[in-house]
Amino acid sequence: MTRLVDVPAHFDDRSFDQFAGAFAEARRDDERLLFDAHAAEWASPYGLVGLLAAGHAARRPGSGLPAERPLLTAPTSPEVLSYWARAGFFREAAELFEIHGKVPRLKAAEESEVLLPVTPVRAAEDVHAVVSKIQQRASAILASELSLDPKATMGFAMALSEACQNIVEHAGTGGWVAVQAYNWRRKLARRVVVIAVADAGVGFRHSLEPTQNKRFGDRWGDAAALEAALVQGVSRFRDPGRGQGLAGIAIVPQWDDDVPLKDGLPPFPGAQVLIIIPEQGSADR
Repeated sequence: MTRLVDVPAHFDDRSFDQFAGAFAEARRDDERLLFDAHAAEWASPYGLVGLLAAGHAARRPGSGLPAERPLLTAPTSPEVLSYWARAGFFREAAELFEIHGKVPRLKAAEESEVLLPVTPVRAAEDVHAVVSKIQQRASAILASELSLDPKATMGFAMALSEACQNIVEHAGTGGWVAVQAYNWRRKLARRVVVIAVADAGVGFRHSLEPTQNKRFGDRWGDAAALEAALVQGVSRFRDPGRGQGLAGIAIVPQWDDDVPLKDGLPPFPGAQVLIIIPEQGSADR
């Protein structure tokens, strides 16, 4: 039997909880999953890397055999198909899903000038090469798209590096990063650069539990683990100076009206990070 997981028509950080709920419900039974994205109209980098993380987590363990790949119904819209291909999604998805639907072949000349495709982050020795490759192109995006001083891109490089390094050091598995610049009408009506990072690893709670469980006592849980990592700068490593990376990039601007912390959400594996850098001239960063 196959269990259906609907991919939201507009798949971004706002609809991710809806997707996570459907995913959690479908995983209750030991059945193969079908991710249905045929009606997808748009997906942000956050949605794409999140879908890859779900596909990674959905592979069923066989008795000594390779895990069975979940199914994925590709979008039917030619424009959406083209964007997902340019974003590098299908290149990574081919290893995780059994894809149904026509997937376009992307020529090198078709690559977008304002998009850094989905890039895998798997091992420590890959991080510096991956970040360097992404940073070169992203720095140009920050200067041309957001009118930022080239010196300001150092902060971007640090954020990107810390988010990727977090996968390698804490997730226990690989992950993905994607970067894109586009007009963000939802809040700022300005150009923004969005960094999305996701993995299907152990997550913040499991990573910090051996060292922080007793300290937090009855308060310990997913929310307390996020507080420890992002607010208190706690790391599972005891080395001096560790744990400051994610805390250093967890800055909440005045224009962000999202709920600071929402508890009781459906379970979803790993960790997902979204960083938004607005065009220069925005009231607050």
